[in-house]
Amino acid sequence: MRRYGPAVLLALVGAAILRVSAFSELYLRYVQAGLRPYLVVSGAALMLLAVSVAVVARGAAVPGADGDEGIGDGDEGADGHEGGDGDENDADHAGHSHSHSPAGPRVAWFLTLPALALLLFPPPALGSYSAEREAAQRAAQGVGTFPALPSGNPVDLVLGEFGSRAVYDSGRSLKGRTVRLTGFVTRDGDGTWYVTRLLVSCCAADATTAKAEVRGVEAPPVDTWVTVTGTWHPEGELGSAEAWPPVVDATSLRRVRQPDNPYEKR
Repeated sequence: MRRYGPAVLLALVGAAILRVSAFSELYLRYVQAGLRPYLVVSGAALMLLAVSVAVVARGAAVPGADGDEGIGDGDEGADGHEGGDGDENDADHAGHSHSHSPAGPRVAWFLTLPALALLLFPPPALGSYSAEREAAQRAAQGVGTFPALPSGNPVDLVLGEFGSRAVYDSGRSLKGRTVRLTGFVTRDGDGTWYVTRLLVSCCAADATTAKAEVRGVEAPPVDTWVTVTGTWHPEGELGSAEAWPPVVDATSLRRVRQPDNPYEKR
């Protein structure tokens, strides 16, 4: 089994990558959608490499069989003056066998744990814990005008755009408009709750938080995905710390399932 250890490890990692990228949408929990082709190619390459390593390992076992014959010849010589050489052949064979063993260090088997976890129990998307690690105070990004919103109510907005318009839009494009926001529930210790979404540029490692305080409806449990419909409630001066996070006066709330892609693009 040790001979095929490296091949098994490569196959496990490759299968895990293919499982989350080629055969499901689970990769969206960790990276942006545009990285899917690279994940699929990487997983396939690891599987091919695993097959190659297994073939090489199997071929390395063939010289061992010939060596056994050599040991037998040495034993026959033990009846005559060649007997001592037979013992030397045995020692040489043993050393030869160990030097060609393709098995890696035993500690490498610990790599099977994350591979099996990704293959069998993919980690969930980031949630309220990650969102709460980011401080609410932000430096002003500069007040200015934004493009006009689409006509009709309610208008569907991602939380990143809603927050930017609420905090920095001098044209007050949100005023008098009904908006619809989708995200998961986070909560402060004082009972204030938010509809929240994580924004990523590349992958989950660079995630930042977009959220809006919700007033007027009771909060579902933390990490529940909801769609909130309501109107913007101005707070503080544009671009100030008091304006963040923005506030929405909710008129309705609906629980929804977590989308395949739980993140917004930053």
